[in-house]
Amino acid sequence: MSQLLDADLVLQGGGVKGLALAGAIVELMKTYRFRRVAGTSAGAIVGALVAAGFTREELQVAIDELRYDKVPDRRLPVPIVSETVSLFGFEGMYPGRYIHDWVAAQLAKKDVVTFRDLRLHADDQADPALSGDRGYSFVVTATDVTRGLSLRLPWDYRRLFGRDPDEMSVADAVRMSMSIPFFFEPQRLRSTLSDQTSIIVDGGVLANFPMQLFDRTDGVAPRWPTFGVGTIPDLPGGDSTLVPWLPMPRGSLFGLAEAIVATAVVGNDQTYLDLPEVAKRLMRIDTAGFGVVDFGIDRSRRQQLVDRGTAAAAQFLEGWHGDDRIPSANERT
Repeated sequence: MSQLLDADLVLQGGGVKGLALAGAIVELMKTYRFRRVAGTSAGAIVGALVAAGFTREELQVAIDELRYDKVPDRRLPVPIVSETVSLFGFEGMYPGRYIHDWVAAQLAKKDVVTFRDLRLHADDQADPALSGDRGYSFVVTATDVTRGLSLRLPWDYRRLFGRDPDEMSVADAVRMSMSIPFFFEPQRLRSTLSDQTSIIVDGGVLANFPMQLFDRTDGVAPRWPTFGVGTIPDLPGGDSTLVPWLPMPRGSLFGLAEAIVATAVVGNDQTYLDLPEVAKRLMRIDTAGFGVVDFGIDRSRRQQLVDRGTAAAAQFLEGWHGDDRIPSANERT
């Protein structure tokens, strides 16, 4: 078997569409090993396993065993009543305990609990901007709606909250990243610097596809490429299945609300993603017909999503030229 090539990986959010991300990664891992991984929401769930060192086979088994039907975990045993009580009492219909505990249990298999377990070894060839509190193999995005800014965890734990990133739970960060507004309860994080408590929601609200996280800023040519895997189409159009459980007729106030949500989730990253040197490193998986929160899909449709991810990655690799790279930030200016 030939030696694996190095790459960094960025995974877009997308709820149940994360199954497609897993299919793509398993295909990519035939050729590449991932030095650093970034993810949002569903991308954070899958990315955490990759960063922890799951093999192709282990990743396949883990995702196959994930009970998506348990992801919407009710506080009360009565449907609709539970969602209503939770939405108005806890600001989200589901607490999200099941997926948090599942991620924590999977990571424990690789002895990963806190970000200390994912700290990179010292590397004198690395971009200095990706050392110190940014010297980890895994980073997730979340959104601090109290401060009105995008969070990059563990990078921002010390700077914004006065907390040692080494001591922070990886599963907690993933749970923050997947807090789809009104669907999952938002998380809270207190700053030891100001004693302010921030409300944290899904990273996709401000940075659903943060391809720029691993760009070099020191003018040195990247040593390996950064690949991005996406499941939600660009605008115009966005994804009409972002909130399929809440019908929003076009041409109405609710239709406008849906367009605003889609723009927030998809449009914020789009200017950067449209750059030619970035676009050619993106894998776009066709997930049409699958809703972000369609957690009740049967096994056949689950496999369809995995297969679409596998096919997209295989097609991408056929046209990929290994000498291509992303110019450093200094080279683009």
